[in-house]
Amino acid sequence: MSSILMILTSARTWSLRDGGQRPTGFWGEEFVVPHRLLTEAGVNVTIATPGGLVPVADEFSLVPETNGGDVEKVAEFRAYLERVAHLLEKPARLEDIDPADFDGVLIPGGHGPMQDLAVNPDVARVLATLLPDQSKVVAGLCHGQASFFSAGNPDGSWLFKGRKLTAFTDEEETQTGLAANALWLLEERLRGGGAEFSSGPAWGSYVVVDGNLVTGQNPASGEAAAKAILKELAARA
Repeated sequence: MSSILMILTSARTWSLRDGGQRPTGFWGEEFVVPHRLLTEAGVNVTIATPGGLVPVADEFSLVPETNGGDVEKVAEFRAYLERVAHLLEKPARLEDIDPADFDGVLIPGGHGPMQDLAVNPDVARVLATLLPDQSKVVAGLCHGQASFFSAGNPDGSWLFKGRKLTAFTDEEETQTGLAANALWLLEERLRGGGAEFSSGPAWGSYVVVDGNLVTGQNPASGEAAAKAILKELAARA
């Protein structure tokens, strides 16, 4: 049985350019859809957070307005979160995790990762162990790729420089109305760091697979990303 470490943000607020703090957390769909698909496929998923703090879903991700007006979809997400509440309430401490125990890592988004995972040394430790190992899989969704900024090579260069990937685009951030007040923008910073960034149409499903690196652009990419992860795990079994 394959095993995946799922790292969730434990941030509950996101610092803004004007000094304000916006409530945040992990994005509901980006946790629910991959977690469900992976576990249904028999993958053993371990949830971990910095400090073992209880993660929270961004409430903004669990309203019809951010889910295409689909009330049933929101109800489905909330119901799933309730079913797995016992897992979310007792996450593993990221500090105690040995990445060698896992076949891969998946980091969902929400603006939370921009607050804590982007600068977390234990995220860096996990990524620096798994990404260079072609028998392992590293995956991120949407703003989850902010966590990639934590990780460097022994020579000081960025671990993901030159890798092909996608993430939440600056266009999408602008359409949310949050770009102007953000301290930094994800796509801009990924490109600036030397990643080979590509994207599909705003809000559509788009996934990039570059060797053992799987990245999804936005919440709609969760299903395709999870299926790509399963394919990559099977290829390495």
